[in-house]
Amino acid sequence: MSADGDGATRKPATRQRRVPTVTRVEVETDRGVFMISVAAELANMHPQTLRMYEARGLIEPQRSPKGTRLYSQEDVEKLRRIQEMTADLGLNLAGVERVLEMEREIEEMHARMEKLEVEALQAQVAMAEELERVRRSFRAELVPSARGKLALVRAADVRSPFPALPPRENNNDGPGGKDAA
Repeated sequence: MSADGDGATRKPATRQRRVPTVTRVEVETDRGVFMISVAAELANMHPQTLRMYEARGLIEPQRSPKGTRLYSQEDVEKLRRIQEMTADLGLNLAGVERVLEMEREIEEMHARMEKLEVEALQAQVAMAEELERVRRSFRAELVPSARGKLALVRAADVRSPFPALPPRENNNDGPGGKDAA
């Protein structure tokens, strides 16, 4: 502390510290945002290795309007997986290609299975609705009989105000028949 000419003490000037702020930007993982040098550094590879992988079809970076390769976060993860398969598992690039192809096929099969499961569930719901419709139609055909129990009758009989009589055999024994004289 210092003193002024009048004897007052003054505090030393304090500097306000600027605390750096960190801004976090969320970017879609499939959007190409890294140039080849950054992507290579993130994947711990040489940029030429990325070019070679692209030539073999292992990776397909997006391109800017001027043709610059742009790698996404998904691309970087895929590069790391390729590196793991070659370095840790001892696969050559042909083996890596086969593994990636098989993984793609498995994903397609899973998607197809999910689609089939949805279709099967929809068919099951439709069948249950149809079964309920049929069950209700049969319930409408159950009518009380003379004994007080429910009897199953034809739909045409239920709709008719008079029950259908069984067909009559023409044996000429009744009134007006040959035995009636």
